[in-house]
Amino acid sequence: MNTNHDELCASPEWAAHLHDEVLPLAVARAALGKDLLEVGPGPGAATEWLRSKVDRLVAVEIEAAAASLLADRFAGTNVEIRQGSGVALDFADDSFDSAASFTMLHHVPTAALQNRLLAEILRVLRPGGVLVGSDSLPSQSLHAFHESDIYNPVEPAAFLVRLQTLGYVDITLGVGDRLTFSAHKPTPKGAQS
Repeated sequence: MNTNHDELCASPEWAAHLHDEVLPLAVARAALGKDLLEVGPGPGAATEWLRSKVDRLVAVEIEAAAASLLADRFAGTNVEIRQGSGVALDFADDSFDSAASFTMLHHVPTAALQNRLLAEILRVLRPGGVLVGSDSLPSQSLHAFHESDIYNPVEPAAFLVRLQTLGYVDITLGVGDRLTFSAHKPTPKGAQS
């Protein structure tokens, strides 16, 4: 990531923005359950807020240095940090009640890899489990902000179809100054979630 991005995402102002404006809106209609998977926590601003909402949070971070810093920061808490890729999650099927992805999808270089990541999340969710998240909407200013960095924004209308095609149900998208979303893993017919 470029220097501008690193500085913003690690700032107290960014954490306050996430905690006050983004996260409450994104999880408002979702029951997170006890076990939450967070994919792409970066510096952990969302992790800090999310961990108070669940019994156990497992965060998967692709960058080894960031994962190490997070492991030190959350040592002795209900947060477990794993270094790895969201497109190849090292968990059994049906492992989590919920999953979260906040302002990271636009860092996944292609739509095909974004779809693999979303499919992996669906695989590890328990039936009836929910994926919640948010991401930036495409803009020239964000494109410029991500100079020399991966910037592959999600287009909301196409994202709905992508989630449906992957097998998610009960999908809610919110489009304002950002994209927020929730999408559920189907519950087998006749089963209670």
